[in-house]
Amino acid sequence: MTQNTDEIWRLVEANQQPMIELSDRIWGMPELCYNEHRSCAEHTAALHEAGFRVTGNVAEIPTAVMGEAGEGGPIIAILGEYDALPGLSQEADVAEPRPLPGDGTGHGCGHNLLGTAAMLAAIAVKDYLAANNLPGRVRYYGCPAEEGGAAKGFMVREGAFDDVDIAISWHPSAFSGVMEPVSLANTRIDFTFIGRSSHAAAAPHLGRSALDAVELMNVGVNYMREHMPSDARVHYAYLDAGGVAPNVVQGRAVVRYLIRARDVLELNRLVARVRKIADGAALMTETTVSTQVISAVSNLMGNKPLEAAMQANLERLGPPPFDDADREVAKKFQATLSAEDISASWRRAGVPERDVPLCDAVIPVDAKPEKMIGSTDVGDVSWKVPTVQARGATYAIGTPGHSWQLTAQGKNAASHKGLVHVAKVMAGTAVDALLKPEVIAAAKAEHAAKMAKTPYVCPLPEGAKPALGMSL
Repeated sequence: MTQNTDEIWRLVEANQQPMIELSDRIWGMPELCYNEHRSCAEHTAALHEAGFRVTGNVAEIPTAVMGEAGEGGPIIAILGEYDALPGLSQEADVAEPRPLPGDGTGHGCGHNLLGTAAMLAAIAVKDYLAANNLPGRVRYYGCPAEEGGAAKGFMVREGAFDDVDIAISWHPSAFSGVMEPVSLANTRIDFTFIGRSSHAAAAPHLGRSALDAVELMNVGVNYMREHMPSDARVHYAYLDAGGVAPNVVQGRAVVRYLIRARDVLELNRLVARVRKIADGAALMTETTVSTQVISAVSNLMGNKPLEAAMQANLERLGPPPFDDADREVAKKFQATLSAEDISASWRRAGVPERDVPLCDAVIPVDAKPEKMIGSTDVGDVSWKVPTVQARGATYAIGTPGHSWQLTAQGKNAASHKGLVHVAKVMAGTAVDALLKPEVIAAAKAEHAAKMAKTPYVCPLPEGAKPALGMSL
């Protein structure tokens, strides 16, 4: 281990307790996309307390905040999140479904940990720069609405990352390692059909059913699934089915489509096909259809120099220091899972399955993970600046993402240890980049070469705004 790495790790440990407490508080106030007002206020207060120069309302998003420390030199961005999910309320540390009273919201993706570990890393880097009188700036970006709102895409579009040299982030996981830079580009589009209401028995011929149009659109998209790329995905949800009276022809209905593809170019092709199907459904039912793009994100772009720097930190540090008590708790949660849940988790990590309940090794660089791909708005940041992400082990192996089991494990001892561990990984990677100019130079060179081949085009259409106050 190098002396510099040891120093940055000690600085992480020196600041860990306030961040663990912040994580637990965020867990206890779960807030949905673009409504993270209390969570953002907590992060803002923590930034002030730590001595950052704080900017609120980043990109005119009330729940986005940025804190900066240091002077001159390269700018290192460390990205955090703090939004929750609907329907995943759960009592902590209880290995059976037991929702808490309230609106049903819960931190079923671990973003209470994500934001605070990122801030802990940023605080440690700030203190490192000051203690060693080094040039360089570290920024913590508190990013809302990752779950469906594409806030980072709007932040990129509005210039929030224009002067950043590299970006670092992470995500809670069952394993520790460098995150494979693979994700799907996606967009959320609301299709609103307008028809004509009428008495369904006395005058059905006078009605034009918007609900029929939605259902015909869904049938058309389902037939399209056979004829689209195998890694593309299309999902839908009814936002307004036209009412609950069966004796009224539904004059208005709204469906939200989430369309995913391996990159923005393929996404745009698929979106055009879905739009044609919607137009056809409107034609068949003599209704009209209008659309509103709610969000859109790019696929991730990897950066090998930064991934190598992060892997080196992981290998020097080793896995999180879980103990027997942590493993016993994890076993209780594994007992609520199927064998397939657990096997799928190992396959996603790309390593052979073993009989252990918690991560006890760093995922090697030559692992071959199974492609089970989601989406993230970190993708747009990765097109703007060289970006790297870690996977941080914080929960029992096999725990599904977006589950009550994940919510229940969001403030236990293992999650706290994982939070501190991944903060060390990110802070160490940032310090390596600050001390070794060749790391940032190589990262930028690779990024520029990729941009020269495929320039970044923001997937958000002109005029699209963050869906503030809208249900996502």
